[in-house]
Amino acid sequence: MFNLSAYLDRIAYSGPLTPTADVLRNLHRAHLLTVPFENLDIALGRKIVCDESTFIRKIVERQRGGFCYELNGAFAALLRALRFQVTLLSARVPREDGSESPEFDHLALRIDLDEPWLADVGFGDSFLEPLRLQPGIEQSHDDRTFRVVDCGDSLRMERAERDGAWKRQYSFTLTPRSLDDFAAMCHYHQTSPESPFTRKSVCSQATTDGRITLADRRLIITRQGIREERFVESDEEQSAALKEYFQIAL
Repeated sequence: MFNLSAYLDRIAYSGPLTPTADVLRNLHRAHLLTVPFENLDIALGRKIVCDESTFIRKIVERQRGGFCYELNGAFAALLRALRFQVTLLSARVPREDGSESPEFDHLALRIDLDEPWLADVGFGDSFLEPLRLQPGIEQSHDDRTFRVVDCGDSLRMERAERDGAWKRQYSFTLTPRSLDDFAAMCHYHQTSPESPFTRKSVCSQATTDGRITLADRRLIITRQGIREERFVESDEEQSAALKEYFQIAL
């Protein structure tokens, strides 16, 4: 059974629970500030099964994070338990050469209230609050600006860079999906040498004034735009950093 109070405790949320835009914003932010984006199980050879209850046990009971399928899969379950109307969406992330990754490469969420919203707690360094699913408007919070662009046969989520250019984050359609649709790509990202998740281990979490990331042996702490980086030399030091900054014990 879904343990709502345990999930809310996990994300340190004690506010209102009525399915409104304000509550969605607060839950979304709380999730990103407490549950890290991480792929640590892949390097350890621990299989990630595309199953909602498994996601919830990992995040809530084991106090871990996950990657997009796990994070947004679990967050969708939380929102449904609070009577939000949730639709799973398939998204495609741009490659280095500008082409798009396959369908189901990324899992995002549509939330329907008085108007539709794009929610995503599984894309790493991105928007802390959900975006209105309305093309053509710029949406800002935490000194960052995003927009949704209508590309005809798909929509595109973009982030404004500091030089004023817009960077494509991912493309998506509004076709409703099921969690099973993402199983093949979830497996691919754990096994293929072409997957970014088999090439690098990462654990990253937003903070109230920046972000903390442990990427392989690099610990990067950004506070109010000031970046500090140091090399983590040993396995013991890496384990200590995971415990100190992310409360993760592998």
